[in-house]
Amino acid sequence: MSQSNGPASSVTPTQNNIFRHARSLSHQGLGETYGAREGTYAPPREGQEARSLANALIFGPRGASLAPSGQPPSSFSSDLKTVPTPRAATPRADLGSATGGDYFGTEGAISSERRQHELRDKINKETKIKIGSENLLEALISKNAKQTKDQRQKVESELTSSNRKLQELNFQLEDEIERSKRPATPGRDRLSGLFQASPLKSPIRDERPSQDQFFLVEQESESPTFILDEILQALESEGMQPDYYVDRANSLVELFKRYPTLKYDLAWPIFGLRVQTMLLSESREVVAAGYRVTRHAIADRKSLKTIRGLNTDSLVILSLIKDSKASIEREQALKFVRAFLDVKDGIKELSNAIIRTVVSIAEHHEDRLRNMCLLTISEILVRDPAIIVTGGGIAPLANALVEGSYHGSESLAMNFLHLLDKPQQRGYLPSGHELDSAFTPFTDPLTVHGHEERLKSSAKLLAAILKTWPGLFTAVSKNFSAIRSLLQSLQCPVSIARDLILDLLFDILHIQPPTWTSTFLAGRRLTTYGRVANLKADNTQVHSKADFEGGSSFSLMDHFTALLLAVFVQCGLVVALSDLIEDTDDSMLRRKATLLLSEVLKLADRCLPTTVSANLQALPGLLEESIREGEQEGSISCGMIYQIDSVNRTLQRSSLASKAQQSATAARQVDPNSSSRPSEPVKSRLSVDIDELHFPSLLLETQVLTTANYLKWKWDLINDLIEGPLLNSKRLEQSVKASKFMKRLIGFFRPFKYKFSDARNTKPNQRYVRTGCALMRTLLQNQEGIAYLTESKLLRQVAECLAQVDRTSGLTATQPLFSPYRVSETLAGGYFALLGALSSDPKGLQMIERWRMINMFYHIVEVDGREDLIRLLLSNMDFSLDSHLRVMLSKALTSCQKSVRIYSTRQLRKYATSSSQGPGPGMSQGSCEWAIRLLVTQLYDPEVQVCEIAVQILEEVCNQRAQLEYVVRCRPALDHLGAIGAPLLLRFLSTSLGYQYLHGLDYITQEMDDWFLGRNDAYVTLVEASLSRALMVLPEQPKSINDEQLQSQEYGTVPPHFYRELTRTVEGCQLLRDSGHFDAFVANIQDNWGEHKDSETMLKLKGSLWAVGNVGSMELGASFLEATDVVGWVVKIAKSSEVMTIRGTAFFVLGLISRSLHGLEILTEHGWTSATDHLGRSLGYCLPPYLQDLFSMESLNRPRPADQMQASLRRKQMNVLDDDPIQARILSLASDLGNTVLTKKAASDLFGIKSKAPELFTSVALFRKIMLILEKHNFRLPVRRFLIDLFDKAVMRQMVLEEVTDMTTTL
Repeated sequence: MSQSNGPASSVTPTQNNIFRHARSLSHQGLGETYGAREGTYAPPREGQEARSLANALIFGPRGASLAPSGQPPSSFSSDLKTVPTPRAATPRADLGSATGGDYFGTEGAISSERRQHELRDKINKETKIKIGSENLLEALISKNAKQTKDQRQKVESELTSSNRKLQELNFQLEDEIERSKRPATPGRDRLSGLFQASPLKSPIRDERPSQDQFFLVEQESESPTFILDEILQALESEGMQPDYYVDRANSLVELFKRYPTLKYDLAWPIFGLRVQTMLLSESREVVAAGYRVTRHAIADRKSLKTIRGLNTDSLVILSLIKDSKASIEREQALKFVRAFLDVKDGIKELSNAIIRTVVSIAEHHEDRLRNMCLLTISEILVRDPAIIVTGGGIAPLANALVEGSYHGSESLAMNFLHLLDKPQQRGYLPSGHELDSAFTPFTDPLTVHGHEERLKSSAKLLAAILKTWPGLFTAVSKNFSAIRSLLQSLQCPVSIARDLILDLLFDILHIQPPTWTSTFLAGRRLTTYGRVANLKADNTQVHSKADFEGGSSFSLMDHFTALLLAVFVQCGLVVALSDLIEDTDDSMLRRKATLLLSEVLKLADRCLPTTVSANLQALPGLLEESIREGEQEGSISCGMIYQIDSVNRTLQRSSLASKAQQSATAARQVDPNSSSRPSEPVKSRLSVDIDELHFPSLLLETQVLTTANYLKWKWDLINDLIEGPLLNSKRLEQSVKASKFMKRLIGFFRPFKYKFSDARNTKPNQRYVRTGCALMRTLLQNQEGIAYLTESKLLRQVAECLAQVDRTSGLTATQPLFSPYRVSETLAGGYFALLGALSSDPKGLQMIERWRMINMFYHIVEVDGREDLIRLLLSNMDFSLDSHLRVMLSKALTSCQKSVRIYSTRQLRKYATSSSQGPGPGMSQGSCEWAIRLLVTQLYDPEVQVCEIAVQILEEVCNQRAQLEYVVRCRPALDHLGAIGAPLLLRFLSTSLGYQYLHGLDYITQEMDDWFLGRNDAYVTLVEASLSRALMVLPEQPKSINDEQLQSQEYGTVPPHFYRELTRTVEGCQLLRDSGHFDAFVANIQDNWGEHKDSETMLKLKGSLWAVGNVGSMELGASFLEATDVVGWVVKIAKSSEVMTIRGTAFFVLGLISRSLHGLEILTEHGWTSATDHLGRSLGYCLPPYLQDLFSMESLNRPRPADQMQASLRRKQMNVLDDDPIQARILSLASDLGNTVLTKKAASDLFGIKSKAPELFTSVALFRKIMLILEKHNFRLPVRRFLIDLFDKAVMRQMVLEEVTDMTTTL
């Protein structure tokens, strides 16, 4: 029966052509195949499942390929080269039909990630075009207007187009993100796409439904068991075309997806026989479909045992060793193997023969499945290392790290680091120094030259290794030899290697280069960009006094960085950088090393104890060289010292500017709608008391009085005049009455003059908005300006334009000034910034109310579909004064749509936290209370996201004691928020008032019991995940509106802990003492400090350590430390524990303890020192007296289980014997194929035996013995293929059918 027709035909004409000619997908281009079917060269649907599998390979940058280069395209490799985005976790075969579909065949999540990646790429390109256009336009504006008119028009047109495209792309990205969050329907995998075409895409003319479609349509109404019986009966037919069996297999898979519980009731004697028949088919597509059906039938470990009883191990081995022509069959066989990993204890059902086969593929560099096999081995290594060690899988993983060709080398390294953590797992690694190969490309002179890509890959790998505790312990073993050799590599005269090492040091020490780095490396003088550094300050972390008072901003990442810095300093980092600066002839490399050295000295001064950092700051080596050496060498050393000092001064200026900018940024959220409005006036370069005779000449110099073309005006001078001399009432009166300066300037801003209102919304044109805001503030400073502004037509015309978008005003316009297009493309939205400048002054508010703009604001907030206008209004208005604007804000917070409520809630942050940042203009000390009340109201919003944002802002507000007590007096109810409101409730414990409030709610005792019984252990996972996320480097992506989130804490900082908050008050300390929880934690530490086997006990040990550390970080908690002497036990763990991560936990806990005065004194008695600030307060970055004590490991030299395994394995690898001398000779030659010296001769002898006695290679018994040899020995993939190919194909069928018959009889 032909199935190429019909509306639901399962095989397209192109696919029929493939089957008839027995062509594999690897024999013809994918574009050719799908171009014939679709008429286009769109990406093939057959690649969906391959893409899902390929996504598992990506661990590097987005879009990176793990496939070996230079290979011919195939169905699997082509997708490897076009993988759009990395997976957050290691992919698996599907978890069964309970998840709603086949994981490797699911298209929804993969295609959504691919579309998001494509949209982000387009946004990045358009953003670069926009920035370039803005910079070019800014350069053209400074030139002659007539000469550059045409160029400016072209640039403005391009800029308008870029803005429009960016807006559309952002909307598309937000829609795609929202769509990806919805429940997705089960996707169609590769085989479904290959053998079951979509009715929407197939070129169909006949309307008669096929038999396969009949099965699928009736699934809704008929019993699933009946449908299963029908499909299995259909599979009984023999002699049909391959597409017939593939169609039924696809129907069977869809049935399993639709009814997930059906696979638990399968009649395996019948079902297994049908599957075995498919797996023994001569068609590769049918075999692949058989693996797919079997994979979907896996339910639990019992089903795996049943499947293995069907002799699938031999069939899988036979499929995996085939050549690249059988790509579909090999892929499905590997997916079937990976499905074992998704079943509980399923790894134990993987035979050693399959493991060795997968290992042989991983060792074969030319194989397209090599990367997937490496990934499979690495996943099994984490779960059951013994299986991989027995199967010889450590070697290919270690070789992949050395070669650098595997782009997921960081993930492989993480698996090795996981084994190195515990002593019983550490022994599975043969040498324990497999990760030392990451240093080889830099330390081996023979591999440095001409291997740039390998050097870059090794640099990323080293960064990932050194950011973990096991990696750091491995690197510093053998007296820091690996670190010392890396620093000594800076002396190798290869620029690319030196540059990569410097970048590596910047990365692992978490040094963010300043904004002027590129300018400095290009050779500019420091005085040139010193002013720029003050304007564009770096966003470095500044510890405020509130942080120390709150005691809740301890950065674990900074503590870990301090330890790394101490290690590198002890290994000679400063000396290595100094020598590099002296020796290199590359000026850019010298400047980069100078900048790094300056940053290292700055970081050492902040993070290292004074005893360590004081000796570094003097640079004694350079001073001695400048005195002892000759004139030329001495001048080089003196020049280095001068340049380092100059860079340090510039860094200091950047730091001061950063603090000022952070305070200004904290006062208002960075928002694209309000960025043009400065938070406070900038000091003018012109004096207010300017000479009366000099003032008219300045007015003339602005060109305002000589020409009406505003493009010729000198806006910088105009802005200086507004913020300087015009603040003087006499000068302002002179500009109003004695000249037309003010009239023309105000006229420029009038909407119906169509100058300001028609200007393009570009970055250079934002100066007009800034000048307008400054002008509004200046006019409000004296009565003359207020009178002039009141009488001008500016505000009246702005009010009229607002009325055009107010539906209740009765005014309409065909093209309103505040239409969506004009607001986004022109400076029309800048009028809200001008009104915002007026709203910050009571007299300006009176002007706004005079023209009934407040009523219009109320109505604008109610307008549907104009969120852009509402955002402009909320972001630019100043709500510091008690006025109707606050009522309007309250209305937006409660009655508008969700996105507006979220946005307006975020706007409350700058007002609620204003007292901690210093009161701004017009702000009193108690001006934040109204904002706190509104935030408390937002806690009851029906949208959880709004409540979460309100909780995060209130948590930040609670950093100040006065504001914390006011929040408590508001008595917010947070029971309905659950875990979202828990951090805020913890902050309430910081004061006696909050303690009494929570005690009245019976919250404290319940929470204490929860933390003691389980939450304390969950805290360990939270801390380790936060630190891992902070140390992880993710590619930057453009942020959308949905990505804007306020975070209550930064990654890498200590999360809030119940016992720490409890010990902030005397009442809390008494409750903790009466409960006995602290004594229980101490007892757990004393009893289990050396535990390294039981995971549950180690988790509780870590939880007890964190609880003790959080209590000890508070001054009131010092009495608990003194009463129990627990600090000595923590120090003992940090020096003697055999588990590396437990040592790291103890190290961080000691840092917490050192933050309190009494804790620091106790640590000083044990010899530990800590970095302090200029007031003598500990920063928590404590270090041991000798770093070797922290990194010494006694278990590294113990006998390794891996060695014992290899010895026992060699004993097991005895030759398989046979009574027949010829068969014994065949078995002996088969064993010799594993010896590279004897391989050629053994293969020749086997060929000779087959030519003389071919009937021997039809024996099932001999085939079983060959399979046993393959299981016991390590053979390369071609050798395995050679041995299997010696036997007749009917041998496998005979063996399988005999065993199936036996099993059926038994069942």
